[in-house]
Amino acid sequence: ARRSGPFRAGELALAEVRRKHNTTLKLLCRLAAEAVLSSPGGVLPHRDIIGQLPGQVLRASGGARLLLRRPSLDEYVLLMPRGPTIAYPKDVSAILMMMDIHPGDTVLETGSGSGAMSLFLSRAVGPKGRVLSYEIRDDHHSLAKKNYRCWRSAWEIGHLDEWPDNVEFILKDISTAAADMKSVTLDAVVLDMLNPQCALPVVHPSLKQGGVCAVYLANITQVIDLLDTIRSCKLPFLCERIIEVTHRSCDAAEINCSVPYIARPSHWQEGHSAFLTKLRKFRPLLS
Repeated sequence: ARRSGPFRAGELALAEVRRKHNTTLKLLCRLAAEAVLSSPGGVLPHRDIIGQLPGQVLRASGGARLLLRRPSLDEYVLLMPRGPTIAYPKDVSAILMMMDIHPGDTVLETGSGSGAMSLFLSRAVGPKGRVLSYEIRDDHHSLAKKNYRCWRSAWEIGHLDEWPDNVEFILKDISTAAADMKSVTLDAVVLDMLNPQCALPVVHPSLKQGGVCAVYLANITQVIDLLDTIRSCKLPFLCERIIEVTHRSCDAAEINCSVPYIARPSHWQEGHSAFLTKLRKFRPLLS
C-alpha cells in the first residue's frame, strides 16, 4: 500500500510544469536534502519538497508553478535514464496481455535494454514469480540493473510493502545460453532484440507446451524473416497473430481556435509504430 504521508528523502518525485501550446513538461527526481530540481522556470530545492504532501503546487525560483506528486510506473520508465529505446507502456500492456502472465510465473526476456520491460514483468509475476533478463551489451545490462534498483529502493521508502526482488539480470548472448535453459521451465517468453530467430532454438525447449512467445519488432520485414526461420527450421511455434501498435501525440486545440477541445495530431512529432508477433508453442503430430 502507498504511504499517504508527505514526501521523504530517497523517494521519487514528479514535477509537472505547464508550458506553451497547452503542453506539460514532466521532471523526475530522486529526493535528497542537498539536491536541487532544475526546470525552465527556475530551481526548486529538494528540501522544499521533502515534508510536503503530494498534489501541492510549489513555486520555483523563476516563478514557475510546479505540481509535485509521486510518479506511476509508466511515467518512471518514460523519464528514467535510457540508452536504447524503451518498450513504451502502451506496447508493454499489449505484450503482457498477449503473454497472459500470472503471479508466480517464470518469464524470460531478452534483451534488458533500459529495464522498462523488466519492471513491468516484475510487477506482473509478483514476489513468487521470477524474471530472467538476458542482455548482450554491458552498458545496457548495467543501466537496466540501475533503473530497476532505483525504482525498488524508492518504492520501499514511499510504500508500506517492498517491491519484489524477482529479476535476475544476466549479461550473456541468449544464443549461447542453452546450458542455462536446461534447468528452467518457462511460462512465457518475450523477445525484444534485433534477431529474435537466434533465440528461438535455445528457449523453446524450456517453454511450456502451449506457452506464448511474444516478439517485439520494429518493422514488418523483420516479422517476415522471423516466420521464414520458424518454417525453414521447423520450430514448434504457431503464429497466432501479428498486431501493429502505433503512437501518435495529440494536442489540445489552441486557445484562439474557433472550435474548442479538438484533439489533433501533433505537427512537431513523428508517429511511432512497432509489430508484436504472438507465437504459441505446440507439440507436433507424431508421424
